[in-house]
Amino acid sequence: MTPVRYHSGRFPPQDLDWQRLAPLIGPAHAAVAGYEGMLKGLPNANVLLSPLASQEAVLSSRIEGIQTTLTELLTFEAEGNLSDASTQAKADVREVLNYRLALDAAIDMLKEIPLSQRLVRASHEILMQGVRGYNKAPGNYRRLPDTCWIGPPGSTLETARYIPCPVEELRSAMDMLESYLHEEPLDSLVQLAIVHAEFEAIHPFLDGNGRMGRLIVPLFMFTKQLLSSPSFYISEYLESHRDEYYDGLLAVSRDGDWTGWCVFFLTALTEQARTYQQKSQDLLTLYSELRDLVVEVVPSQYSGRALDWIFNKPIFRSIDFVNGAEIPKSTARRLLNLFKTRGLLKELRQGGGRRSSILAFPELLNIAEGRKVF
Repeated sequence: MTPVRYHSGRFPPQDLDWQRLAPLIGPAHAAVAGYEGMLKGLPNANVLLSPLASQEAVLSSRIEGIQTTLTELLTFEAEGNLSDASTQAKADVREVLNYRLALDAAIDMLKEIPLSQRLVRASHEILMQGVRGYNKAPGNYRRLPDTCWIGPPGSTLETARYIPCPVEELRSAMDMLESYLHEEPLDSLVQLAIVHAEFEAIHPFLDGNGRMGRLIVPLFMFTKQLLSSPSFYISEYLESHRDEYYDGLLAVSRDGDWTGWCVFFLTALTEQARTYQQKSQDLLTLYSELRDLVVEVVPSQYSGRALDWIFNKPIFRSIDFVNGAEIPKSTARRLLNLFKTRGLLKELRQGGGRRSSILAFPELLNIAEGRKVF
């Protein structure tokens, strides 16, 4: 089977079938607008949606074959030794954690610089720091020819499924992508579909390209003012439609089927936005219910701080909550006892001696996962 090669000289696409895309564009924008409405109604979107960012890190990494769960990621964080890669499982969790760190850093960088190659390269350096692939030039584009191809384990350049942009064309391809990124498009969501596919097709880095390409999605939507917070993640849909995802990307270079790819991506955006709208509503409902419960036993000036802390860290060491929630320690302990008595917190690890217990917030985690895991 002959490998598919990068579509040199055929970007940006000139022959999109807008008649085919038109029935999908309206629903996609409506779904994104519905989610944006929820974002604006949240008292603290970044805090309430923090579990969704963690879940995105898990699912984006899972597409690349890293089988870490949300519970494993958050438990690893709670234990506190973030440099521990003593086992393969912990090394995998560190890779997932790096994705979220890269996303957080990129969001912070947007305050100073636009979505650009500079931002992407800086984010990639964080993504690959201290994990598998750390020796593959983090933050730097590929430089050596014939060193990067995509295919099953053991494949060669001759038996690969896909061969990305040649190194001699890579910088100009990325320059063209960056230029296109800042154009005024006929439709911004179609533009996003094209940006994502082109980044993946160029495959500018030796490793981490899939995760970086998916990380661009929330940054783009925030930059283009489609959303007031960069809190939209596409990996949940892509992970559950992985074969269609890869086939659609491959068809862009093989067949020039940009329209087919855009059909898939617009559908993904629509479904994911609707899912997040429901998850946001569920999170807001849970937050409101717990706030009313907390106010019954905790002075009102502390209730918001306590809830925000737990929503931001739904798996945590009890001592970290007592010391870090910025409320009186006696109040913090009383609140933990209340939550445990009401069955709102589950003990994942018993405390003993100097070791603090690790607690989980099952209902919040179930919403983030979109299924019952506890």
